[in-house]
Amino acid sequence: MVEAGSSDFKYEVLSRSSSLNIKNEEQIGMTAKTGKMEKTDMTKLVGNDTELKKVDDLTEQKGDRKGAMETRKGGISKHTKAIGFVILNSLGFAGMTFFVRLSGEVPTMQKVFFRNIVALFIAIILLMRTEEKFHFKKETMGYVLLRCITGCAGMILNFWAIDHLALADANILNKMSPFFAMIMSILILREIPKRFEWGCIIVAFIGVAFIVKPTAGIASVPALMGLLGGLGAGTAYTFLRKATSRGERGTVVVFCFALFCTLATLPNLIFNFCPMTGEQWLCLGLAGCCAAVGQLAITAAYTLAPAKEISVFDYSQVIFASLLGILFLNEVPDAFSLIGYAIVIVTAVVKWRYALKE
Repeated sequence: MVEAGSSDFKYEVLSRSSSLNIKNEEQIGMTAKTGKMEKTDMTKLVGNDTELKKVDDLTEQKGDRKGAMETRKGGISKHTKAIGFVILNSLGFAGMTFFVRLSGEVPTMQKVFFRNIVALFIAIILLMRTEEKFHFKKETMGYVLLRCITGCAGMILNFWAIDHLALADANILNKMSPFFAMIMSILILREIPKRFEWGCIIVAFIGVAFIVKPTAGIASVPALMGLLGGLGAGTAYTFLRKATSRGERGTVVVFCFALFCTLATLPNLIFNFCPMTGEQWLCLGLAGCCAAVGQLAITAAYTLAPAKEISVFDYSQVIFASLLGILFLNEVPDAFSLIGYAIVIVTAVVKWRYALKE
């Protein structure tokens, strides 16, 4: 096996040049080296499209061989890296919820502020390293603003739920956001879910019922708040899709969201600041760092592979949250919660498999 771009590969092309009616060795060398040539130029050399296809096949082998050698050298494919980043994202956000809980009796708005101030500084650094800097598309700012409002509301509700629910329960309720996103897509994107997708939504909500545990028609208030947090997140993701589909950069959206949440919670911080111990400062700082790791990891993941191929691995966050709750908070999920987790996660896996087949 010869490496693409090497002299051996050039001579392989040369050895087959007679069957391709190629006479110009200099042009062949260029083809072997770069694997690129304008179709019109190649047609002049080979005479017809049939022979051109043979050259295309040979130069494609160049790329395949180069990719194979890179895989052997690196050992990890882009798809595998993407899955790793999604799992890192899940670990990051599970860590965020864990440290938010450990921060103790700190007002929810104060927790949201410190979670976002860290993300804001990171987003500023990332934008400063780009050519466009803080340039944004005016036509998308309405959707970005709506993403910020709904996302911020969802985060506040989720943080409040984290303080009043088992860690795993709060995480799985927030992970209902993809199902809410399908519902909100009807209103925002005019996308009608298929029958199969409606079935997934219904089954997922059955799973949620095991976690929320409605009694005599009245569900747990913290669980409902956690579920509404998932609704806010799902709506925010839908507006995010609307903005990015019109060309807005993801980093700009992250910056705007962090800035909005920071400014929205700043007045409460100023007038109702709760003094914190060194341990609480540390926990909230770590919560912000974990959230930043999660955000950067998920951004990296979706640049390496399509969302439909890897998004299901995001549900590993529930596993991490459960382990953290069991090991450090003495929170053992009851049988009904475990059934609910299983229903929601299995439904997400089935929906993922269905999306891959489309």
